[in-house]
Amino acid sequence: MTQRTNVVVIGGGQAGLAAGYHLRRLGIEHVILDAQAAPGGAWQHTWDSLRLFSPAQYSSLPGRLMPSQEGELYPDAAHVVGYLADYEKRYELPVQRGVRVSAVHRDGAQLRVEGDADDWRARAVVSSTGTWTRPFIPAVSGRREFTGRQLHTVQYQAPAEFTGQRVVVVGGGNSGAHIAADLAHAGVDLTWVTQRPPRYLADDIDGRALFDVATARRRALEAGHTDTGGVASLGDIVAIPPVRAARDAGLLRAKPMFTRLTTTGVEWADGTRADVDAVIWCTGFRPALAPFASLRLRATWGHIATAGTRALDEPRLHLLGYGDWTGPAPATLIGVGRRPARETARQIRELLA
Repeated sequence: MTQRTNVVVIGGGQAGLAAGYHLRRLGIEHVILDAQAAPGGAWQHTWDSLRLFSPAQYSSLPGRLMPSQEGELYPDAAHVVGYLADYEKRYELPVQRGVRVSAVHRDGAQLRVEGDADDWRARAVVSSTGTWTRPFIPAVSGRREFTGRQLHTVQYQAPAEFTGQRVVVVGGGNSGAHIAADLAHAGVDLTWVTQRPPRYLADDIDGRALFDVATARRRALEAGHTDTGGVASLGDIVAIPPVRAARDAGLLRAKPMFTRLTTTGVEWADGTRADVDAVIWCTGFRPALAPFASLRLRATWGHIATAGTRALDEPRLHLLGYGDWTGPAPATLIGVGRRPARETARQIRELLA
């Protein structure tokens, strides 16, 4: 069956809900298609100890402050899931669950969105599919020969499953540091490897400051000023309390990245080897943009070319909630709603007019 609406938002996580909020405020008919069975986006699937980088009041979507979590300065993932579920209900956002979008096609003056059961025809589409479903693992020599366990950030849950094992954590970003700290505090035999020495942000910097830095960089670039470097210029790892504690206790000593995997472990450039039971790849993600392959849009490094959130080669398509190529801090709760989602809704209103 084919359904019609003005706007289809693909993805019902934080970016999709922020888009829905602003579209609703402008009175624009829309539907939000989400593949998940329940509210909460990727936050439903994170590891047990994950915390936000910012206090609750600095991690809110537009229109409703996130309530504080009792006893916690930085809320955990379950608290975020509850907030997103409440947000969706509060604003009566038109989310349809369990809908997987396979492709988006041009269809005259409209875009046709193919679902696994129904199709939708819309005058504009907002992609808010995020990155969680596209984990990236580098092509390291010997990866297929290693006989131990390999998993990505998306599959990690808790240290208990690695009790008595030797574990290598790969990655010098936030996920790598946080998971390494999680294992170290639990007494797991840990080796942490990074491409370059870990770069911690100052201990007093959290998400509140990071959003301001990202916004300042965006404004400088738009004004034609010198690139300030943004968040990347400050460091790679937010020193939240568990990471700070593990670092200060000497539990987070990073080694250089190994050159290959052996059948039983890892080997470094100098020939040093270590037997390990598991490798956890905290090596990032790629945008989940497969449904848009049929539009044949220009892309660089997997990023569709955009002006703000609008695709340059298809002005009826907006990309919301990815890297900073789609707005300042768009992959954060506070960042996506403050500007990118609002501007997206305004541009769609102009298109529809």
